[in-house]
Amino acid sequence: MFATFRRSRFLPMTSLSRMLKYSYTIIIVLMLILPVTTILSSLAQSAQYDLMISNVSKTNRINQIVKTDISNELWDIVAGNRRFEEGRHYQIINSINQGLQEILETTSVTGNRQMLEVAGRAMNTLSNYVGRIGLQIQYRYPVIENEKLLDEIRGVAALVSDILEEFIVLEIESAERTNERIKTMVWVLAVFQTVTVLGVAGFAIFALQSVSVMINMPIKELELFSTKIASGDLEARADIPRIQELENLAVNLNTMAVKIRELIDMNILEQQNLQKSEMKALQAQITPHFLYNTLDTIIWLAEGKQYDQVIDITRAFSSFFRISLSRGRDWVTVADEIAHVENYLTIQKIRYRDILDYSIEYDPAMASYPVLKLVLQPLVENALYHGIKNKRGRGVLRVRAFREAGQLRFSVEDNGIGMTEERLAEVRRGLMADREGEGVADMYGLYNVSKRLQLYYGKDVFLKIKSVHREGTVVSFGVPQEAQNV
Repeated sequence: MFATFRRSRFLPMTSLSRMLKYSYTIIIVLMLILPVTTILSSLAQSAQYDLMISNVSKTNRINQIVKTDISNELWDIVAGNRRFEEGRHYQIINSINQGLQEILETTSVTGNRQMLEVAGRAMNTLSNYVGRIGLQIQYRYPVIENEKLLDEIRGVAALVSDILEEFIVLEIESAERTNERIKTMVWVLAVFQTVTVLGVAGFAIFALQSVSVMINMPIKELELFSTKIASGDLEARADIPRIQELENLAVNLNTMAVKIRELIDMNILEQQNLQKSEMKALQAQITPHFLYNTLDTIIWLAEGKQYDQVIDITRAFSSFFRISLSRGRDWVTVADEIAHVENYLTIQKIRYRDILDYSIEYDPAMASYPVLKLVLQPLVENALYHGIKNKRGRGVLRVRAFREAGQLRFSVEDNGIGMTEERLAEVRRGLMADREGEGVADMYGLYNVSKRLQLYYGKDVFLKIKSVHREGTVVSFGVPQEAQNV
């Protein structure tokens, strides 16, 4: 059918794949090797330089503390201006030792590390002297003895200060050498990078011109053709170019244009039928266990001669299934959907009277509005079995229906066990899955409701879930006020 299509006037067919492959490989390799090397080297050198400068700054602050704070603090104690127990001397010594240890851990030069270790031993000696002052004060030694020991402490502090000052000088010298290495490296890499960039640019220009001459026009024609297809013009056809890689593409695109409308329509119909079948199958999974449990409850109520409750639960059970079946209809009124939930909760209240309280609130003015059948009961069931039953004590379940902003709004709230943030994220991902089971295996009720809402109302209608662990969960959704006549 494409024999009548006009062919473009081009050079004899040739293959572009090998030329493009070689060209791109060369360009990519050249462009990546040097920048990666530059970045890694710069980061390493800069990090080392910054660390040295940081160590110098820290050491200088520690040195100021060693010079003044320790002797001043102990002088107040020796002079009797402050009690030994009230002094900050040990706090100051500990901060100095901690700072020296941090600097030691980040210093890579062996000689500099040894100096810090000597300073640390001197600080231990100073700490011992401080302890001796404490003992002398405790045993009421003469002040002159305490002053002698204070002079010793000042001498040790001066020694530590000298060591730290020498460390600062050595660290600055190391930083200067590192800085010189960085400058040299930058210049070398700049020269190499300039040469590389110029070479890559020249090669890229050559390759671009060569490829453009051969494929520019066919690509533009195919781009125009694809734009027409994207805009809905399925009658458009592409001219067949005389380029090996593009000829089959043009033929396939023309075939696609012929078949795409038919395929889209068929796919939509098939997907709708498939999803409806899946939803009905999932819907059928909701009721069997509920049926068995309810019949068992009726039996033990009858055996216990609780005939009034037998009548209540049987009446609610009958109404529950009458609304569930609804003569095969997919739509019921809001009043029927609320009655369906109320029947379900009546049955469950008899079964779980010790742990369940509930309330149902809805605007009577919305009673006659149509709504998709069986969208609330699975949410209520999920709240009961996964929320209230998993907490200690009595649970409260609240069902609400109201009108807001042109929508019918529904929510099911419980004060059950709730969900952790990780579990809530997992449930939300499960609702976004294409098929039940790809997300959370035990949430087919929520998945069923979510997919049915999207199938019948559109992708903009979806479940909203809010939950706080050990506090409760709220599941809500909103639908248009008039979706379909019941």
